Amino acid sequence: MTETLLKPLTAGLIGAGIQASLTPAMHMREGAAQGMSYEYELIDLNQRGATPADLPQLLRDAELKGLAGLNITHPCKQLVIPFLDELSTEARDLGAVNTVVLKGGRRCGHNTDWWGFAESFRRGLPDADLSCAVQLGAGGAGVATAYAILSLGLKSLRVYDREMDRADALATSLSVLFPNADIRAEADLARAMKKAAGLIHATPTGMAKYPGLPLPAALLEPRHWVAEIVYFPLETELLAEARRRGCKTLDGGGMAVFQAVGAFRLFTGREPDAARMLTHFKALTA
Repeated sequence: MTETLLKPLTAGLIGAGIQASLTPAMHMREGAAQGMSYEYELIDLNQRGATPADLPQLLRDAELKGLAGLNITHPCKQLVIPFLDELSTEARDLGAVNTVVLKGGRRCGHNTDWWGFAESFRRGLPDADLSCAVQLGAGGAGVATAYAILSLGLKSLRVYDREMDRADALATSLSVLFPNADIRAEADLARAMKKAAGLIHATPTGMAKYPGLPLPAALLEPRHWVAEIVYFPLETELLAEARRRGCKTLDGGGMAVFQAVGAFRLFTGREPDAARMLTHFKALTA
């Protein structure tokens, strides 16, 4: 019997309304495939009657239980940062954390969301026009998707958010990191969509708890590619409408899997089998 089998590893996920998350199943199935005893718990703010203000106590509880790490999701990706000891370069650049490694009494924040989206986009929309794109949402997930698409070579990005100050802040911070790209906050969504080749959707709209379209359907044209981050449901109203209008689309499943690939690597110190995790995700969502 291996040492790994004798010493169970436990991780968790902190977020609101996460009972339908497939992250635990992806981690535990890959752990089992590698001969590990791997447990993964949901720390749902809604179920516990908690709020992001309870993050300090939730982090302490995780440490006391001996968790190897935590994934962090909506609405805590930015709010968790003040309670961490250190940040990876990407997490610091992005100002958002989706993975916290708990080791040696220290909390190190990472961001695997950006790589997850970049890898999914590269595989799913390999021929996408990267001249100009609109992004809806400038929150924790939006920071990661914008960073990812700019890393892939996007030349011009327009960021739209209901909170204009947040869109301005994201555009300003990304302009420092990507000085050769034209990055601006956008107040007129219709105007921006007329000039854009594609759309990135990075808000919770479309999740089971937040149904609906994040923009007027009439703004979608057949020439647009549409990339979604929501993966539950996998077929959001936005993707269904975009396909009806002839757009090339990318669902949020790939980002979900590849961010989990990165988190698994950080929690366990082992290299996950990405193809196996993709196959498992497809089985879970079939």
